[in-house]
Amino acid sequence: MAVYLMKSYPVSTTRACKVIDLPKSMFYFQSSKDDQPVIDKLNELVSMLVNHKAGQDKLYERIRSEGIPWNYKRVRRVYLAMGLKHRQRTKRRLPKREKQPLTVPIGRNMSWSMDFCFPSHGVVRMLERAIREYGIPMKIRVDNGPEFTCSVFVNWCAQRDILIQYIQPRRPMQNAYIERFKRTFRQDVLDAYIFEDLYQFREITEEWLEDYNHHRPHESLNNLPPLKYQST
Repeated sequence: MAVYLMKSYPVSTTRACKVIDLPKSMFYFQSSKDDQPVIDKLNELVSMLVNHKAGQDKLYERIRSEGIPWNYKRVRRVYLAMGLKHRQRTKRRLPKREKQPLTVPIGRNMSWSMDFCFPSHGVVRMLERAIREYGIPMKIRVDNGPEFTCSVFVNWCAQRDILIQYIQPRRPMQNAYIERFKRTFRQDVLDAYIFEDLYQFREITEEWLEDYNHHRPHESLNNLPPLKYQST
């Protein structure tokens, strides 16, 4: 404020400080603290934890665990001054995907299409259950979600010689079978009922799947239900 007054009006430093009730000694005060080591350490930790949550408290605990005696207030002051509280997450770069034509599999377990809304460990558990019932697929067509690109899912498929067929980013139509299935399930089940509990949801879903697989005609399968088409 004192600097603003001196730049905007023909007043001295003494007059500007007096107007805003600022001691002149404070105007000329310069901190002797060197925060560069704190800045360097915070930058180092943030770069290490770019894909993880690295809030102020977590960073401070890491600093203390290394035996560095900086107090909490100092780390917080530098943390805020560096703007780390408002940092933006960098976009994850995806490898270039080749366009894969969507074809109707001519045999059982030649290709599965998947889409999930939970972590990779949950995906693997569900796949293990599906394999016990239906056998191992030759390939699985998926999008580029983190649950499918992480090492847990990739390694799991590699151990079972399952080919992962990634669609191109922002091209959900390349996984049209599962997208159509999701729309139909949402329309017939999720949007059609008000569920009282999880048990009721599972019961209705099982009934719907029974009809979907055994009775409902599918245009892409010559108007046959999936299981009847499979036996032809």
